[in-house]
Amino acid sequence: MSVSLEQLIEKYPEAHAWAFGDSAELADRLVTLVIAGKKMASCGSLHGWQDDESKPEPGGYNIILDGAGQPRCVIRTTGLFLTRFDRVTPEMAMLEGEDDLSLESWRREHQRFFQNEGTFHPEMELVFETFQLVEVV
Repeated sequence: MSVSLEQLIEKYPEAHAWAFGDSAELADRLVTLVIAGKKMASCGSLHGWQDDESKPEPGGYNIILDGAGQPRCVIRTTGLFLTRFDRVTPEMAMLEGEDDLSLESWRREHQRFFQNEGTFHPEMELVFETFQLVEVV
């Protein structure tokens, strides 16, 4: 039995529903990493975060959607902090759980993402979020 987005919003009334990445393919790949326990963090540009009406907050719940917009899991934000792109550490890159887990791979893929967003700069400020998996749907 699958759980609908409406049922999850009823269960987690303050939750925000969204998908990772900038494409359906990336959303599918990243939500799969979350469900597998490999992805425990994410980041976004401070600029994008300031423009977002549904900002994450420590203790807050998020319903993560796949590339088709279907709910796949619920996460809970455990921490938020500011950093710069050029100050992301290998440990932070590893928490994001992507590609080969290396800082080099993290930089390459995130530079591409932020260039597509139109915000990339080596010293750009990022909002780094850690989270825990609460429920798989």
